[in-house]
Amino acid sequence: MNQAPIGLRAIPGAGHVTLTWDPVPGAIGYLVHRDGARAVPPEVDVPAVPSCRFVDTGHGAARYTVAALTPEQGPFSEPVEAAPLAAVDGAAVMVEVDARRVTRELPRPWAYMVGSEHLSLLLSTDETGGRPIGEELAGALRMVRDQLGAETVRAHAILGDDLGVYRHGAVYDFSGVDAVYDRVVSLGLRPVVELGYMPRELAADPSMTVFEYEAVISPPKDYEAWGDLVRALVEHLATRYGIHELVDHWSFEVWNEPNLEVFWSGTREEYLLLYDVTAAAVKNVHPDLRVGGPASAAGGWVEELLAHVAESGAALDFVSTHTYGNAPLDWRPVLARYGRDVPIWWTEWGPTPTHFHGIGDGPYGAAFVLHGMKSAAGRIAALSHWVASDHFEELGRPPRLFHGGFGLLTVGNLRKPRFHALALAHRLGEEELAASVTGDVAGVEAWAARHDDGRIGVLIWNGTLNSAQAAGAPELARTVTLTIDGLERGTYTLTHHRIDHGHSDVRAAWEAMGGGDWPTGEQWVALRAADALDQLTAPAAITGPTHTLTFDLPMPGVSYVEMTR
Repeated sequence: MNQAPIGLRAIPGAGHVTLTWDPVPGAIGYLVHRDGARAVPPEVDVPAVPSCRFVDTGHGAARYTVAALTPEQGPFSEPVEAAPLAAVDGAAVMVEVDARRVTRELPRPWAYMVGSEHLSLLLSTDETGGRPIGEELAGALRMVRDQLGAETVRAHAILGDDLGVYRHGAVYDFSGVDAVYDRVVSLGLRPVVELGYMPRELAADPSMTVFEYEAVISPPKDYEAWGDLVRALVEHLATRYGIHELVDHWSFEVWNEPNLEVFWSGTREEYLLLYDVTAAAVKNVHPDLRVGGPASAAGGWVEELLAHVAESGAALDFVSTHTYGNAPLDWRPVLARYGRDVPIWWTEWGPTPTHFHGIGDGPYGAAFVLHGMKSAAGRIAALSHWVASDHFEELGRPPRLFHGGFGLLTVGNLRKPRFHALALAHRLGEEELAASVTGDVAGVEAWAARHDDGRIGVLIWNGTLNSAQAAGAPELARTVTLTIDGLERGTYTLTHHRIDHGHSDVRAAWEAMGGGDWPTGEQWVALRAADALDQLTAPAAITGPTHTLTFDLPMPGVSYVEMTR
């Protein structure tokens, strides 16, 4: 039986109240209430946190309670009351890193997968803002491969009518799919094949569509014909790219967010039938091919699919779901209850599920993605940022350069702060180091690692889940004292890179030029010059075995301190 959390503690600090509590066995996350209403901001699609800590910012005195999710919600804890302290200059945070103590191999949940707009855009010769769509989307995917380590790409609508895969009478034409996937493979990536949407001539109701490109969201009128199409596609891919390539590196996901009526016009039972038919078709080609789902929004239908395949016997090689605006919950206890030891893939994730919402374009997004990746590290196999590029047309093509797009990269492939943050995370070494954060911590977190050649990197960020404070909150600024102990004797070169409203923020550079819809030729040149990861201070020579560095860190803000021998 789901029990109420105990040990709820409220610790006030400058500009925040930090809540902690004792873990509840079997919990996948915790619902936090402030004065009887959810404390997680309203735009977050899952109003719960995965761990026993929540930092409440931007509010006054409040009464807090917490309930565990298993995923059913349990009873609330006994309440506690607290109020944030007044802002103070130089509120102190201490970060201590032990360069001698390796905790584990550094997990990289960002590196397995990245999202993209439907991949037929790779074939487009159109322009947005004067920029070539297909060419720049390919360039964006190459950048996330080369600079963020992305291995695979997931996108919608590979069975869409724009690629012409199906005509009535089981007439298949995979030449469009070939053109798309040949391009993906040439970029050094492999597809996570999202099997959808429905070819119009196979749909039970072809009038049911989504997006401006009118993807059909209907169930099939003939499930056997759908299974035949899936099997024919997978057989074709195996012939073209090699069955061992598909077994080792590709995977197949059944549909996209079927728990939302906007993406699936059928019932849950019809989706579960679709899942069974699809999984059987994939496995008919080769039993070791990977297939999974439910690719749901906000963690929906995960337990329902687990229960269903336990009865139907359908294959389930990975569990996938989506969330936005928060760190993903921990579904491992639920999988364990069903005896499933399979990877958990969050195949869509980012600062917001809302199109044209501006919080992801600035430094707030940088701190957000680092918070999510650190939370996911070691418990989630893939946390896939949605998406790589602002070349995206679900609700129409971008109306201006900075429009609140989902992309890590703008039209024109300028790097947003989120991209820089993930690039810095990827720059960390293979061996994670012990790091502690104490003081008036609020939203300050740290991640440290070393390379085989002795380089040591320390990534420190200051963020909040309260997107109303995306533009900044002076009361949450901190003075950080970083101490690195256990350095080898000798001289190191210390570099300090920064992401904030004054550094590594190409949107701020555009606004300083006067903004507007799209840059002119000269402005593009200036923006490319500003598209850089800025250093906060000049490189300096330091010596071991201990080094201490003190600096101010705004909220939002990210610092990356690296020591190279």
